[in-house]
Amino acid sequence: MSVSTCVRFRHAEEVWAAFPELSAGALYAAGVDAPADTRQRASVHTDRAVARLARGSEGEFPEVLAWRRTFTRMGLRPTQYRSASESLLRRLRKEGALPRIHPLVDLCNAVSVAYAVPVAVLDVDRIAGPLLEVRPARGDETYTAFGGGVEQPAPGEVTFVDSAGRAHARRWTHRQSGHSAVGAPTGRVLVVAEAMHDGGADAVAEVLKTVEEEVAAHWPATTAAAVLTAGTPEFAFGQ
Repeated sequence: MSVSTCVRFRHAEEVWAAFPELSAGALYAAGVDAPADTRQRASVHTDRAVARLARGSEGEFPEVLAWRRTFTRMGLRPTQYRSASESLLRRLRKEGALPRIHPLVDLCNAVSVAYAVPVAVLDVDRIAGPLLEVRPARGDETYTAFGGGVEQPAPGEVTFVDSAGRAHARRWTHRQSGHSAVGAPTGRVLVVAEAMHDGGADAVAEVLKTVEEEVAAHWPATTAAAVLTAGTPEFAFGQ
């Protein structure tokens, strides 16, 4: 599947209205298919998270508690359906390391635990444009799990939906689709960071800045990024 000339990413008006505390940002990077060793830099970010976890578990972090409150408001049990950043922090605390998946994904996961903010990385060429929107599901969307099974998000469930009706996440920041997962052939990505805690706007801006710097240090890539708000909710990329 090829991306349209330009894709617009946004959060729907009803998402901003229901969650006015949302802070969000997006980064587009093209040219990340070259081999790269990100282990050293990723470890710098995970070390920062490990140091914080030594002072208290992730369940005490304001960033995590804010997402737990969000999941509760969505009618989900927050200890059953955890945000991606909480799941990574929990794994890091229990196992002392994060799984190695892909150089860029590993780097973004490390940044995610460093800031305790969910960071999604999607293969742009697996997104059907011209729109990728974070919105409540209608119930007719299709979601491909990492195991290959196809699911349908429940009506009202917040998910990332493209113009073909494909869901690229389930339960918002809980679980990303296997369809748009980054792999060896991936050349272009969309990175999305979202926060719900006080000070989230600054955290999201720092996450985007950090990811952009790390991409520039490891790949001959071109990047563009934007912090999103209810007043400026769209980020156009891929042109």
